[in-house]
Amino acid sequence: MHMRTTLIIVFGLFVTAAFAQPATSLQKIGYADWDYIFSQMPEFKQIDSELKTHGEQLQNQMKVKYTDYEAKLKAYQAGAATMTDAVRTAKETELTQLQQAIQKFQQDAQASVQKKTTDLMAPVTAKIKANIATVAKENQYAFIINGQISGGGDVLLSSDEKYDVSLLVLKKMGITPVASVKPAK
Repeated sequence: MHMRTTLIIVFGLFVTAAFAQPATSLQKIGYADWDYIFSQMPEFKQIDSELKTHGEQLQNQMKVKYTDYEAKLKAYQAGAATMTDAVRTAKETELTQLQQAIQKFQQDAQASVQKKTTDLMAPVTAKIKANIATVAKENQYAFIINGQISGGGDVLLSSDEKYDVSLLVLKKMGITPVASVKPAK
C-alpha cells in the first residue's frame, strides 16, 4: 500500500505541474502562404519566363520529331502494299525506333523541366526559408506552417488571418506586395 500511495502522489505532482504551466508558455503558431510570397518576389517573373521558354523549346523539338514520324508513317502506309518484305521490315523497324526516340525525348524533357525548376527555385526557396525563420524568431512563433500547398488543398482546415506571417516575410525581404494579388481566404 505504501508503494501505491507513493505512485499516486508522484502522478499527482506530474498532473499538477502540467496544468500549473503559466499562460506565457503557450506555443505561438503562424502560417505563411508560400505561393503568395513567391508570387510577390522579383525573381518570380524571371523564373516563370525561363520555365515557359524552356518548355516551349522542348515542345517545339517534340513537334519536329512527331511531324517527322507522322510523315514517315504515312509514306509507309501508302507504299506498304508494294514494298518487298525486307523493305517493309526495315521501315517498320525505323518507325518503331522513331516511336521509342519520341518516348525517350518526352521522358528526358520532363526530367529537364524538373531539373530546371529545381535549379531555379533552390536559391529562392533558401531565401524564403531563411526569412520565415527570422520572422518566426523575431515574432516569437514556435511554428510556421505552410498555409497553402501547390496543386493541393490547404494544410490548415481553418485559420485566422491574424496569424498569416506572409506579409512580415515579404517585408523582411524588402518586398512591397501588390495588394490585389493576395487572395481572400
